[in-house]
Amino acid sequence: MQPMVYHMPHSESIGASLARALGAEVGALTLRRFPDGESYLRLDTSPKGRDVVVVASLDHPDDKVVPLMLLLETARELGARSVGLCAPYLCYMRQDKRFVEGEAISARVFPRLLERSLDWLVTVDPHLHRIADLDEVYSIPTRTTHASSAIAEWVSDHVDRPLLVGPDEESEQWVRSVAEAAGAPYLVLDKIRLGDRHVRVAVPDLTTWSAHTPVLVDDIISTGRTLVTTVTHLRQAGLRPAVCIGVHGLFADRAMEELRQAGVSDVVTCDSLVHPTNRIALAPVLATAIQELLRTFRDGS
Repeated sequence: MQPMVYHMPHSESIGASLARALGAEVGALTLRRFPDGESYLRLDTSPKGRDVVVVASLDHPDDKVVPLMLLLETARELGARSVGLCAPYLCYMRQDKRFVEGEAISARVFPRLLERSLDWLVTVDPHLHRIADLDEVYSIPTRTTHASSAIAEWVSDHVDRPLLVGPDEESEQWVRSVAEAAGAPYLVLDKIRLGDRHVRVAVPDLTTWSAHTPVLVDDIISTGRTLVTTVTHLRQAGLRPAVCIGVHGLFADRAMEELRQAGVSDVVTCDSLVHPTNRIALAPVLATAIQELLRTFRDGS
């Protein structure tokens, strides 16, 4: 029997693409707010006997998690054979350590809330720092997919003589893998964070790369301050206007405006979060991981 895909609000496009890639049926649901702000959810297509895939990118999660939990639990109560979550953007991975006494380590708390209603989880390039793998914090089967091959294909098709640039050491894993897949050179800069919105970037001598187009790759474009600072330094060093690519485009505050003012030639993101810059599709890599998990679940059940 076909899997059943339900997509949450703001994940309609990638949900439809995933359903096509999986050969799945798209389930209808009704989601609205009561006057007091509580969520109302109804599954208009029955999940009974089906392997259910819920698609929900979890940016701004505090508004999304309660409706998501209602969906997951209702699908299970109504007889779904299995219930999995495809979260192209997975929230609450940033706070992975107690820096100040009394702080919540949300990267460990949130999985306990989510996994009680799930059989498996798939995501794309989560913000992992001190946590090396999702299996450290999730007790259910998980798959972490990567956007590097899709980004590399886009770079190869659209950028002349690319030089992949990572704005900091945390970005090296994405930059290296994209560069290798695209057959392009790369370098990683040093970043010093001076606060939530201010950074300083050290740029080496770049005269040997003057004929190349810098392509900055990062996992998350949030305030954009790191990219803006890096683009400014690259322009001052005489390089061509840069292309900025983000796996997840959050674009907080005036991030997009500031990137354009810094002189970027283009800003491109994957479609994990809906934004006008979306030009790189993630459904193919997500579908492969979901199919693998569904096969494992069926074979083991």
